[in-house]
Amino acid sequence: MSRHPEVKWAQRTDKIYITILLPDAKNANVKLEPEGKLTFSATAGSQDTTFELNMELYDKVNVEASKISVGLRHILCVVEKAEKGWWKRLLKGEGKTPLYLKVDWDKWVDEDEEDEKVGGDADFGGMDFSGMGGGDEPDSDDEDQEPPKEDSSEPKATKTEPEDSKPESIGEVPANV
Repeated sequence: MSRHPEVKWAQRTDKIYITILLPDAKNANVKLEPEGKLTFSATAGSQDTTFELNMELYDKVNVEASKISVGLRHILCVVEKAEKGWWKRLLKGEGKTPLYLKVDWDKWVDEDEEDEKVGGDADFGGMDFSGMGGGDEPDSDDEDQEPPKEDSSEPKATKTEPEDSKPESIGEVPANV
């Protein structure tokens, strides 16, 4: 009996990103048909467990423009849509979404935000964030520092109030507020 690998997906107007998460896949075979059928099979694990996937995608796809890349940890399919537009869902069937299929939030962009730059393409107006901390830099919080020592040779400026001024009582509100 075969198992299903975990699958993540995201979309743009013109393409679908399908990532099949299967580390150390052997004999990976991915087939994409113009009608929108995607089939996958591979073995993985110490016991060479068979993993299979048969998906009927929501609409037709452009097989020639699509790309498939088999990596060490996952198989990435960039599937070009035959017609541009947002799909309501990934799969043709309207039933419950399979448990192995999840949204890839790292790649997801909402339809109304697609034209904006996203993620690594963000434009920060040339600002240099290298001094913003994080990473291996030591903590620069001020609470660890000693207060500056006062030099006794310089005169101190002090504020004194005239003797005839009275402090306001707690119940009074100043007139200039």
